[in-house]
Amino acid sequence: MDKIGRYEFLAEPFHCDYAGRLFMGHLGNHLLNAADFHSTDRGFGMKYLMTIQRSWVLSRLAIEVVDMPSMYEKFTVETWVESAMRYFTNRNFKVVGSNGKTQAWGRSVWAMINTESRHPEDIYAIDNGAIDKWIVKDYDCPIDKCGRVALSDGVQLIKTIDTTYSDVDINGHVNSVKYIEHVLDLWSIEWYREHKLKRFEIAYVAEAHQGERLSFYREQINEMEYYVRIVRNDGTETCRSRVVFK
Repeated sequence: MDKIGRYEFLAEPFHCDYAGRLFMGHLGNHLLNAADFHSTDRGFGMKYLMTIQRSWVLSRLAIEVVDMPSMYEKFTVETWVESAMRYFTNRNFKVVGSNGKTQAWGRSVWAMINTESRHPEDIYAIDNGAIDKWIVKDYDCPIDKCGRVALSDGVQLIKTIDTTYSDVDINGHVNSVKYIEHVLDLWSIEWYREHKLKRFEIAYVAEAHQGERLSFYREQINEMEYYVRIVRNDGTETCRSRVVFK
């Protein structure tokens, strides 16, 4: 089996925005699906981990868009493990359009947790460190890794939302992709008519659960760059995000 996984997806019409382009949230969902398919096929995916009270949890994600897939377009997501440490693993993505051109790149960091204690688990304890044989070091991912998002005291509260049933995933907390959608909803359709999303970064800090309220704070760094902080109603920060437009 190849170390690099390749999976075909379709930009379904109801997963596309007003301009007929795939929503960033749905692209992110396809990347996460590809990661699950890849790890499951190679023996360290969620399907197996759940039987031993383990799970993968996304820690960081960065997506850089060249040309978002358009409605009804078939595209391929390539994914591979770039490196692994005791508690974290780095996984990359490449999105290739039906014309063979690269449409997007992605970088992600994952942690393995115990589903009962919610504490980190040793990745190398799974199948005697078998993840090492799937590491790919010679396949380039040209985008930057997630940087540090440092907000100032001038950050502005934009909105507060309630978390509901459809926000929560199999791990029992607010889904990673839902955060992406909520962040991008901070800008209007009119804004998106004039600006395209170039890069999206998110770092997950703490879990949020159904029934908790989330407050979204935004700071403008320059004309095309923004930082966002998401905070639970108890004051705990759950995520930090960086959004770059063009």
